[in-house]
Amino acid sequence: MSVPRAEYPRPQFVRSEWLNLNGEWEFEIDPGDSGADRGMRSRELTGRITVPFCPESQLSGVEHTDFMHAVWYRRVVEIPSEWAGKRVLLHFQAVDYDATVWVNGTEVGRHRGGFSPIICDLNGVAAPGETATIVLRARDDNDPSQPRGKQSRQYAPHECFYTRTTGIWQTVWMEPVPEIALKRPRITPDVANGTVRIQQQITNNRPGYRVRASVSDGDGVIAQTDCRADLDFSVNLDLKIPDDRLRLWDTTDPFLYDLTIEVLDAAGAVMDSARSYVGMRSIAIDGRKVKINGKSVFQRLVLDQGYYPDGVMTAPNDEALIADIQLSLDAGFNGARLHQKVFEERFLYHADRMGYLVWGEFADWGSSGFGPQHDHQQMSITYAAQWLEVLERDYSHPSIIGWCPLNETWQRLHDKITTLDDATRALFLAAKAMDTSRPVLDTSGYAHRVPETDIYDSHDYIQEEFEEGIEKMRLRHSRMAGNEVYINFNSDKNSEPHSVPYRGQPYFVSEIGGFRWNPIVTGSTFEDRKTSWGYGADPKSLEDLHHRFEATCDLMLTNEHMFAYCYTQLTDIYPEENGIYTFDRKPKFDIARIHAVQTKAAAIESAE
Repeated sequence: MSVPRAEYPRPQFVRSEWLNLNGEWEFEIDPGDSGADRGMRSRELTGRITVPFCPESQLSGVEHTDFMHAVWYRRVVEIPSEWAGKRVLLHFQAVDYDATVWVNGTEVGRHRGGFSPIICDLNGVAAPGETATIVLRARDDNDPSQPRGKQSRQYAPHECFYTRTTGIWQTVWMEPVPEIALKRPRITPDVANGTVRIQQQITNNRPGYRVRASVSDGDGVIAQTDCRADLDFSVNLDLKIPDDRLRLWDTTDPFLYDLTIEVLDAAGAVMDSARSYVGMRSIAIDGRKVKINGKSVFQRLVLDQGYYPDGVMTAPNDEALIADIQLSLDAGFNGARLHQKVFEERFLYHADRMGYLVWGEFADWGSSGFGPQHDHQQMSITYAAQWLEVLERDYSHPSIIGWCPLNETWQRLHDKITTLDDATRALFLAAKAMDTSRPVLDTSGYAHRVPETDIYDSHDYIQEEFEEGIEKMRLRHSRMAGNEVYINFNSDKNSEPHSVPYRGQPYFVSEIGGFRWNPIVTGSTFEDRKTSWGYGADPKSLEDLHHRFEATCDLMLTNEHMFAYCYTQLTDIYPEENGIYTFDRKPKFDIARIHAVQTKAAAIESAE
C-alpha cells in the first residue's frame, strides 16, 4: 500500500535521511477522556485510521463527525539501524488540539495548539535499530477559549463554521540528527545590500566547530561563507550575491536560490547538513502603498480557508495544494489571505515556487475572546504561545508578505483597558519582535486597537440589494481622497466595536463579495439558508453574478488610494456557497472573464 502524503513535510529545511510514518495506525475514540485510567497507554487499540487524515474525514477511513473529547493513536515502528550513532527526532506536523506523546511508555512530548509542529527527542528512550511504540492522546473538548478557526462548536457545519478536526491532521515522521546539529534557520533577504542573511543556531557549542553556508543558482555556487560556532548561542552568516547574479523574487518571476547549511567539526568534516532556499524580495511601505522590490503591487487577494470535501483541513495529496494556487491564479488573483487556518508548510513552499503572495494568519475565531457577547472575558496566554510558534515556523517564506494574528475582534468603548486590548497588542508586538522585515496588521476588520498598526483595513459586504449596496460602498470609499477611510462600526455606542483613528497607513478592504451562487437553490428564502449561505441578496442569474463581481472589483481597482482587496472566497465550503469554485473545485464563473476583470490596466503592477 502506498504511503499517503509521502512527500517531505518540511521543504524549507531538508535533511536527506527521514522516515515517513503516515499510513495505518491503531486508533480509538475515548468519549469520556478516561483512557489513561483504563490502560489505553499500554494496550493495543481497537480501531484503525489512515494518518495524516483526521477521524472526521472520509480519507481517514473513520468518518466520525460527532464530538470526540479524546482520541488515541498507536503505532510500532522499527527505527532504521542505518541511523546508528544519531539521536532520533519524532515529528508531528500538526495535532488538534491538546496532545501528549509517549514512546515505549515514557512521555516524550506534550503540546497545546492545533496548527504548529510537535518535536519529540527520543534520546534515551528509543535508538536506531530499536523498536519504538508510539502512543499519542489528543484532547479536543470544544473549550470556548480554544483557538479553533472555523471549526464548528455545534454538531454540524452551519453558516461559516465547518466540520471539526480532531487529532493528527498533518504528516508524522522521524529523522536522525547528530549530537551537534543544526536548528531551523531564520533566512532574511536583504535586497538593498544584495545579501542573504542567515541566523543559525546549533544544539551545542564545541571547540573548533564552524557553520558554513552557500547559496547557488542554476549554474552553481555563487557565494559561500563560514564562521565559528563555538562562541555564540546563535551565529549570523551573510552571503553576498554578486550583482550580475542577483535575481529578485516576485509574482512574475518567483526565482528561488538554493541554500546549503553545514556544521563542520574541528577537522573540517561535515557533521550535519540541511538544504533550504531563499527568494530575494523586499517589502516596504511608501505612504499608502505597499511595495515589493520597490514597485507598487496591487494585491488581488482571495480568501482561502483550505478545506477539502474528503480531507477536511488536510489536502488529499500534494497536487491538491498546487491545484488550489493554480485555480486562484487562473481566476486573476495574485495572492490570498490564508484565513482562519495555519496552512501546512508544503502549501507555503508551493506559494514560494509559484510567486503567490500570502498573508500569514492565525486561527483565532470561535474563542471566548471574540464576539460582542464575550469581549470582557479572559483571552488565554496560549494564543501568544501558539502564534509565536507559527511565526517561528514560517518566518523564512518569501511568499508571506504580511502577518495578521486576529480576525473581526469586538473591543468596545470602555473606561478601562480590557484583556482583549492587551491580547491584541501582545500578538501584534509578538509579530513585530519576531519579524522586522514584514508589515503587521493588528486585526482584520472591525476593531483596530493598536495605534501603530502598519496596515489598516475593513470588511465591507453588501448586505442589501446589490445596486443599492454598491452605491453605498462607492460613497464610503470615495472619501479616501480626503484621508477618511471606512471603518467597521466605530460608533460611540457601547454595543459596537470601536477602532483607534486611521493615521494614513496603507488601507484595503480585506473581505468583499461573498455572493451566494448555486443554480439549484438560487431564489430560496433567507430561512432556507441554514443549508446554503452567502452574503446579501441572491444574484438573479449567472450574468448578474458576473456583474456583481466586476462592479465590486472595479471599485477597488480604480481607487488609487487602496493597495489591495480580498474577495470571499476561493471555494464553497459545506453550507457556504459563495466561492469562485464549488467545494470540489469546479468553476462557477467564466474563469477567463473574471481573470480579465482583475488584470485590467489599473490592476497591473508598475514601477515607481
